[in-house]
Amino acid sequence: MQPRNTILVVDDEPDVVKTVQELFRYDYRVLGANSGEEGLGALRRERVHVLMTDQRMPGMTGVELLRRAREASPDTV
Repeated sequence: MQPRNTILVVDDEPDVVKTVQELFRYDYRVLGANSGEEGLGALRRERVHVLMTDQRMPGMTGVELLRRAREASPDTV
């Protein structure tokens, strides 16, 4: 069996993260995080192929997360 690609979903609303995880769970390995910092931690621990993020979150915007994610995991889309 070929390993599945990993998607990381970052949103400060846990219901959104859960919904996206449920939508893609059969085709992808889906990780969730509820803050930008939590998402960066996941990127440092796990191989992530695709990062999906909310734009408006407390503490760190989606744009800031994407900028910092590029530094932490340059191959993640």
